[in-house]
Amino acid sequence: MYQYQGYRSDGGTAAGIVDAENVKVARLKLRKDGIYPTDVVEQGQASARTPTASRTKPSRIIGRSSVLTGNDLSLLTRQFATLLVAGLPLVDALGVLVDQAEKKPIKSLLADIREQVRGGKALSAVLETYDKDFSPIYVHMVRAGEASGALDQILFRLAEFLEKQQALRTKVTNAMLYPVIMLVIGTVILFFLITFVVPKITQVFAQQKQALPWPTVALMSTSQFFSDYWMVLIGLVLGGLYGVRRFARTDRGRMAVDRLTLKLPLIGDVARMVSISRLTSTLSTMLASGVQLLDALDVSKRVMNNRILEETVESA
Repeated sequence: MYQYQGYRSDGGTAAGIVDAENVKVARLKLRKDGIYPTDVVEQGQASARTPTASRTKPSRIIGRSSVLTGNDLSLLTRQFATLLVAGLPLVDALGVLVDQAEKKPIKSLLADIREQVRGGKALSAVLETYDKDFSPIYVHMVRAGEASGALDQILFRLAEFLEKQQALRTKVTNAMLYPVIMLVIGTVILFFLITFVVPKITQVFAQQKQALPWPTVALMSTSQFFSDYWMVLIGLVLGGLYGVRRFARTDRGRMAVDRLTLKLPLIGDVARMVSISRLTSTLSTMLASGVQLLDALDVSKRVMNNRILEETVESA
């Protein structure tokens, strides 16, 4: 006989006793009955059982900045899935993750999640409160895994999805890094030439007192202007960048920036392809995990990171 705690597919908690030969059989019986167990222990040993992870005092981190990087989350998800497949109850698997965590903020985060799940809350409901670390995609897929009783398999699928997204992000960053560096270097060199080199050359033309072509005169005038007001120009550029950044944080500004991004040569095509790739990858993963179509679309469109494309998907 085994005592268990868990939750039903509708999100309600469940507790009781199940007759089984061992813990693994007990968990299988509970899953067939529509109950996802968070803790299964032999009757009479529940009170004596004290997991190692409980020694770690959980600390609230809700409201703080994210503590999980993309690599941390994908690795953690794969380890979590492996532990569940091995037959560990949900609470014990979380306890192992707490013990294995090397970074103190991650250890505190996992310990807090474990304690809340141990108290009877659904895992998806707990993760939803940590929106800085667990995206709506993550929460919806975990909720689908809870409802279907196949949380371990869905976590494997989720880990694979996160790894692909991380690889795509790295690939795009590396592809854009070289052009950006060359643009910055070229701008600095051009500014240096016009501001400090050209004025010295213009002195030679001035001494000759000859009529000069208008392009040369325009270049000399521009160079003189840059030489006299270069500090003011740098201040204006920095101020303009700050203003654009503040404007881009507003809804209207975000729409304008996203619209401009799509219209830029080359960059617009890359942004569109990356957004579509994220949408299709996320949507297929969520649908395969059992998430309803409308919910999957609502969540998937947010990963496109472009308001214009999001509105296009929403109106489709």
